[in-house]
Amino acid sequence: MTVNLRYFAAVAEAAGVTEESVSLPAGATVGDLRAALIAARGAGFARQLAVSALLIDGAHADDAALLPSGAVRADVLPPFAGG
Repeated sequence: MTVNLRYFAAVAEAAGVTEESVSLPAGATVGDLRAALIAARGAGFARQLAVSALLIDGAHADDAALLPSGAVRADVLPPFAGG
């Protein structure tokens, strides 16, 4: 499966890109996606990812959630203040 990621604000800064695609095996979870991103991007990115929300196809997903098959859109949003 292909996960098309979009990073915002501090997460984009930590990643060094605003968008990328990652390939994962069928049956991967959101936790597997997080692990792959941390392995590719390192400790600074891991700190940002740990406090960020992951939206999978527009819905919040926890690490145990299975990623849908096929092409998936994932938005990584850091915490932010405001109303």
